[in-house]
Amino acid sequence: MDLTLLRTFLAAHRAGSMTKAAAELGLSQPGVTAQIRRLERRLGVTLFHRAGRGLTPTAAGDELALRVGPHLDALTAALNEVVTTADSPFTRTVLLGGPPELTAVRVLPSLGELYSRGLRVRVTTGLADDLLAELAGGGLDLVVSTIRPRGRAITGVPIADEEFVLVASPQLAAGLDRDRLAADPAGVLAGLPLVAYSEELPIVRRYWRHVFGRPVPRVPPAVVVADLRAVAAACAAGAGYTALPRYLITDLLAAGRLVLLHEPEDPPINTFYLAWRSSAVPHPAVGAVRAHLKASAAHW
Repeated sequence: MDLTLLRTFLAAHRAGSMTKAAAELGLSQPGVTAQIRRLERRLGVTLFHRAGRGLTPTAAGDELALRVGPHLDALTAALNEVVTTADSPFTRTVLLGGPPELTAVRVLPSLGELYSRGLRVRVTTGLADDLLAELAGGGLDLVVSTIRPRGRAITGVPIADEEFVLVASPQLAAGLDRDRLAADPAGVLAGLPLVAYSEELPIVRRYWRHVFGRPVPRVPPAVVVADLRAVAAACAAGAGYTALPRYLITDLLAAGRLVLLHEPEDPPINTFYLAWRSSAVPHPAVGAVRAHLKASAAHW
């Protein structure tokens, strides 16, 4: 049995598409199709039902993937280790994607000990949906995603949670009735200017729904800026109140430039996922970054 046929089959099974498998393997789509058909003739079974551009594995296809997948992955990993050394796995650049704020404040600093070992990384920041689409197409090796990846083509594992907190400048907070704020926080906040990431108020809206059980008042924000670091800066300057991930403003809270307005027993949280293509056996450099991020994220 030609192992190339099995590798092509496994890529198609994991990607759910001949086209995506071809991009992963550096082959043409007709070449992948021909190899799959050759394997089906060798085995005497149908491995996929073909519908449009997609693939649905047959029972025989799922069984074959279950049996050969772990062995092909182990073989590829062993061959990668032969051409690298344990001390220097970084023989190629790692392509990493993530949200701009988390990438700047947590992801890149957490890779510190790998830089001295030769890590080369190219970073793309943006929205989670766009980054996951680029990952699926082979343009990225790893993505730290704020949403859970869907489908078989991408594997995603939860690595950390972010907690959202409600904050304002100490000057703004000093002018509030603290007793009334504790008794009726939604009523007090409804009269305050708001700083937001976008006109849709995604984070503040989520905080109000989760904590107060009601929609955020639809008043025009005082400041809208599509960067959470800039939202924090405007808020610290007294522009209004906002909701932000705690990891992003740890220093501002410690320095007293921002203060907490509300501390619910059950604050809203969001989970970060580390994602990679299911069909890709990682190069040692990618594997090292993946393992390091999974371990370090516990301290984010």
